[in-house]
Amino acid sequence: MDIHITGHDLSLEEKLDSLPTKPGVYQFKNADGKIIYVGKAQSLRSRVRQYFSSRNGSPRGLEPKLEALVSKIADIELVVTDSEVEALILEANLIKKFKPRYNVVLKDDKSYPFIVITNEPFPRVFVTRRVIKDGSRYFGPYTDVKTMRFALKTVKDIFMIRSCNYDLTPETVSKKKFRLCLDYHIKKCEGPCEGVVSQEHYKAMIDKVAQVLKGKTDAVVDSLDEEMRQLSEAMKFEEAGRARDRLQALAVYSQKQKVVDAKNSERDIIAIASRGDDAAGVVFKVRDGKVVGSQNFYLSNVEGKPEGEVLESLIQRYYLESDDVPSELVLPVPLLSEEVVQRWLEEKRGAPITIEIPKTGERAKLAGLVKRNAEFLLEELELQRMKRGDFIPHSVQALQRDLRLKALPRRIECFDISNIQGSDSVASMVVFVDAKPKRSEYRKFKIRSVSGPDDFASMQEVIERRYRRLLEEQAPFPDLIMVDGGKGQLSSAMEVLQALELAHVPIIGLAKRLEEVFVPHASEPLNVPRTSSGLRLLQAVRDEAHRFAITYHRQLRSKRILQTELDLIKGVGKKRATELLEAFGSVQGVKFATEEQIAEIVGEKVAVKIKEYFAEEPVHPPESPS
Repeated sequence: MDIHITGHDLSLEEKLDSLPTKPGVYQFKNADGKIIYVGKAQSLRSRVRQYFSSRNGSPRGLEPKLEALVSKIADIELVVTDSEVEALILEANLIKKFKPRYNVVLKDDKSYPFIVITNEPFPRVFVTRRVIKDGSRYFGPYTDVKTMRFALKTVKDIFMIRSCNYDLTPETVSKKKFRLCLDYHIKKCEGPCEGVVSQEHYKAMIDKVAQVLKGKTDAVVDSLDEEMRQLSEAMKFEEAGRARDRLQALAVYSQKQKVVDAKNSERDIIAIASRGDDAAGVVFKVRDGKVVGSQNFYLSNVEGKPEGEVLESLIQRYYLESDDVPSELVLPVPLLSEEVVQRWLEEKRGAPITIEIPKTGERAKLAGLVKRNAEFLLEELELQRMKRGDFIPHSVQALQRDLRLKALPRRIECFDISNIQGSDSVASMVVFVDAKPKRSEYRKFKIRSVSGPDDFASMQEVIERRYRRLLEEQAPFPDLIMVDGGKGQLSSAMEVLQALELAHVPIIGLAKRLEEVFVPHASEPLNVPRTSSGLRLLQAVRDEAHRFAITYHRQLRSKRILQTELDLIKGVGKKRATELLEAFGSVQGVKFATEEQIAEIVGEKVAVKIKEYFAEEPVHPPESPS
């Protein structure tokens, strides 16, 4: 790979002016010289300059996370490569090495074991948790230790693999430095230590071991079956019996693997699930039509990134360390650099591969199963965090970033005004703590000082009543106040907070029409990404406040309409009106009840007055059902 680094002594502006048009990798560094982002490009010039297109002007065209990245860039280091594939490999290696702050980071779990076939003249096969790039072949990691141990036992039952730790080389074997052990005599080893078996024969056996560990058992079955037949024809019945026993052990191993395709397919099915800044990825390995294993991964720093980009990051890191590249990849969405990734994997495999995004059929169902596994893995991660007691929903963290707040908005209080044609004006206040509604602290307000449909004045009344009371009670204030509405509602609420000397409490307005977020002292709405979980949290809070206000308004309005006519009757107060409505269901029910029935509720005198009142109106009894 022909790589060279450019521009060590140039300033940032000079580097931007002299960017090459060749493919390569760019590394953004902060003022301390720390790498904060690594990316690849087909043309370094066009890709890198995109980040700085608004650097000298307004940054509002950038998402907050990207804006934060660009604001921290103090230097750029470029690595020019001969091809996009080389850039892809280098990018994956640099991200793995430096774990930059703004890249998608794959969280490795070093506790998972591997089965290794060592790079020796007479290889050993054993379990390890250390991956050393010395030419050895690694299979795993195994997330299920029982599956790993069963696979290891199977290959040791089928094949005569040496269990010693001797340093067997052609020289030591020829000099017979080591003596045959018990394994040779009980037919567990073929004795490579004394040269009983050749290096070529032993290597051919190890290749079969690798095939089994990869899940490709059909070819090994055919080979053992042919071996057994030849031994039988040669009248070597004892050796043919051992071949038969190996076939039976291999059959048991194969039966424990779930068959998903009768066509002996070889593919990896990969899916991810993301929520906020976290994601989980799952890889199902299908070999010879059977699921031979699955691997789980956690990723961070994914918010705002397309699913195809996160998926590509997982694939880069996964196949960077895995030599087992199948002939087919099944994915849920296209990759951002699909052609480049495909060329890289074909070079790694040494044969063509296909990338498929199925929409229907059995493959789509299997892809859906992998997706559900990823979602379950993500839920499990959140539960673990909640059990530790240090879980703060990412939507809260994202909201702090989007609104540039000094503190996490863990407690949010949101207000909404509701009235219909100016009548029964009410307000609601809902409370969310750590992105969850806290209904025991919801509050309802009847508007007292405002006549007519004046939402601005109504908002001022409610804000004043709520926070004057908190001041008097010396109660804690929310981390964020939110009003349902745009600049007008926000300005009205701000006037009250300033009068109460509470201007330091963060407050925003969320306008319904375009979901625009307004902050104090800004004429334009804040640029909050539509995909941000912070914005989705604001929308959920606003919608809950609206629902609560509408519900309260309807209750008041219904009560007023139902009780107005009964209240006009002399001798019927609120208490008796309520009893009558509970007994007969509605004013109409009271109207058509008999005098005796009404008397049972309110007494004879009041019952006479009620019947006299309704007798003066034209009576239209309800139609009987047809």
